[in-house]
Amino acid sequence: MIGYYSTRDPQKTPVSFEEALLEGLAPDGGLYVPNRVPKIHPAHWMEAGTIAEVGCRVLPGWLGQEIPAETLESIIRDALNFPCPLVRLRDDLFVLELFHGPTLSFKDFGARTMARLMQHFLRQRGERRIILVATSGDTGSAVADGFAGQDNLEVVLLYPKGKVSAVQERQLIVRRKGVRALAVEGNFDDCQRIVKEAFLDPELAHLPLSSANSINIGRLLPQSLYYLWAAAQTGSPTPLNFCVPSGNLGNLTGGVLAALMGLPVGHFIAAHNDNHFFPDFLAGRAEAYQFLPTIATLSNAMDVGSPSNFERLYALLSPERMREWIWGTTVSNPATLERMAQVYQTHGYLADPHTAVGLEAVERYRARTGDPTPVVALASAHPAKFPEVVSKALGLPGPKEAALEALWGQETQVHTVAPTLEALKDLLL
Repeated sequence: MIGYYSTRDPQKTPVSFEEALLEGLAPDGGLYVPNRVPKIHPAHWMEAGTIAEVGCRVLPGWLGQEIPAETLESIIRDALNFPCPLVRLRDDLFVLELFHGPTLSFKDFGARTMARLMQHFLRQRGERRIILVATSGDTGSAVADGFAGQDNLEVVLLYPKGKVSAVQERQLIVRRKGVRALAVEGNFDDCQRIVKEAFLDPELAHLPLSSANSINIGRLLPQSLYYLWAAAQTGSPTPLNFCVPSGNLGNLTGGVLAALMGLPVGHFIAAHNDNHFFPDFLAGRAEAYQFLPTIATLSNAMDVGSPSNFERLYALLSPERMREWIWGTTVSNPATLERMAQVYQTHGYLADPHTAVGLEAVERYRARTGDPTPVVALASAHPAKFPEVVSKALGLPGPKEAALEALWGQETQVHTVAPTLEALKDLLL
């Protein structure tokens, strides 16, 4: 059976998946990582007909006997009940569209699966949890939607006031059963710091707190599935390169887990905006944990100066292996807009700013390395979530999506708070 230990535990004392999932952050402040990665035969994903089927074949290898097979299959099929198409732009470049879930973001994969897994374990225990979530845009809405109405779960989400798009904010503050939205007068790193401090604060120790950010291993395992599903859709067992729009590095960590399971991956391309710690680290220009202040950009969900999952990647891979396997670059706002326009003009493909950062990174990687390996670029959000940016890039009216338009007629609920743990404690206690 696979155990999960804290990145800060030199003894690597394992806990069950259930405990790692429900705790979120380890008691010592570390992130849970597996003590081994199950090796999955390629047939498990290459012969699957849907991403839910990939999940039904792969996730039991991670969870062992902790959830009965029939129950786990029901959870996966209910959570991953939306498409995840692979779009061909040219023979050597594909876009994996991860934005067809309820909140039009790749975060739906992890949030919906994790909510149902948590509810299963909590119902068995007769317990409840308060889920604290720091979000730079898309995580909060995915968690709010995925967890809302679950009897044993309450969500408190923190987002940086004025630093998410109008559409993203509307998704966050729509009134939902069991969800509270807090607009923090700071940036994403402030939100993330407050959440981490809350887990370690003695005055909050009596509260049943947990997390649904990518610091929770329960969110990363479902995210590993779409890498496998991309390979299945190509129909070829040959290696692929994956380009990952990156911020907190959870999405990239999911890809690394898929590769460690046995998915043939040539290289990962970590596509960052102006928040450049990780590309600097990969290039040898920054030391480990030499984090930087957050910079606001057009691809705001990736505006992370202190990526939490760097600690997890550092535990899974040596610095040498990271630098050998992962190539990183930083894409400015002007380059993002130029790539959005170029992709639309050349391929008729409408990319959101996060996806455009990835597509720009692909071209830079090719020019720098000459590597001809086909690339799958992850499209992390629907362009309709960023109508102002799309309009600026293309000179066209921003795209619309029925699910987003419906939000404007719904009741909202939000509280503005200072960027301090004390402000959060006043609401929790």
